[in-house]
Amino acid sequence: MHKKTIGDRSLDFFIYLVLIICGLATLLPLANILSKAISDESAVVSGKVGIIPIGFQLDTMKYVVSSSQFLHSIGISLLITVVGTFLAILITALTAYPLSKRHLPGISFIMLLFIFTMMFNGGIIPNYLLMKQLHLINNLWSIMLPALISVFNMLVIKSYYESLPEALEESAKMDGARNFTILFRIIIPLSVPVIATIALFYAVYFWNDYFHPMLYINDAGLKPLQLYLRDIVMDADSSSAMNKSVDDMMNVSPEGIRAATVIASIIPMLLVYPYLQKHFVKGVLIGSVKG
Repeated sequence: MHKKTIGDRSLDFFIYLVLIICGLATLLPLANILSKAISDESAVVSGKVGIIPIGFQLDTMKYVVSSSQFLHSIGISLLITVVGTFLAILITALTAYPLSKRHLPGISFIMLLFIFTMMFNGGIIPNYLLMKQLHLINNLWSIMLPALISVFNMLVIKSYYESLPEALEESAKMDGARNFTILFRIIIPLSVPVIATIALFYAVYFWNDYFHPMLYINDAGLKPLQLYLRDIVMDADSSSAMNKSVDDMMNVSPEGIRAATVIASIIPMLLVYPYLQKHFVKGVLIGSVKG
């Protein structure tokens, strides 16, 4: 049995130390934001709040989430995230399958066209004019359609497809299976790790995106959560926040409101991530490097 040398133990200690430092670098800022969201206004304003709350209160969180517009915005964001992620995964998986077949004529040129779109795009104004021409302003499709396929994500799934044994498809074709049958009954079930990983990428993108809604959505009834939280942050720094009653603003500060908005926006993703985490590392590694 191999015994670890002093050098091996030192390397293990160094690796654990790096992991601990990275973990603290990730958790400490989050703990600080959470503490500001639930600490007393005077402690937040005076800068006394670190990673431990001072003067525990939930008025700031209530101020952010008590509005009916908040619940409506969450519903809009959930709709965009669920529908957008499903369609994006479907289209990305369908696109990656034929591109993984190197024997197809013209496949190199087609791949070049996809790669070209990763480096160049029309820009904000042409995209806005396109959405206006398609009558998609103040329409949720203006948020989902441009993001239904990411070339990077497609390349990851394509690499995963290429890592699967070709004998699986050959045996299925010998049994009379067609391409769609092979894809949906063989390839996709075997690609659950990478698909779950890419689904997480898409879901995080759709959930966190506020730039495109800010460009294309003017109707308050169609604003997703990120736009609502942005409005809350802007109101916290403006005189409009002073329209609230004294009781409402007693333990509410602009800094606390900003912290509460961050917490409110990340909680749904934190709840979803543990269910996909087991596929995350495997999906990225296998999908990125052909075995």
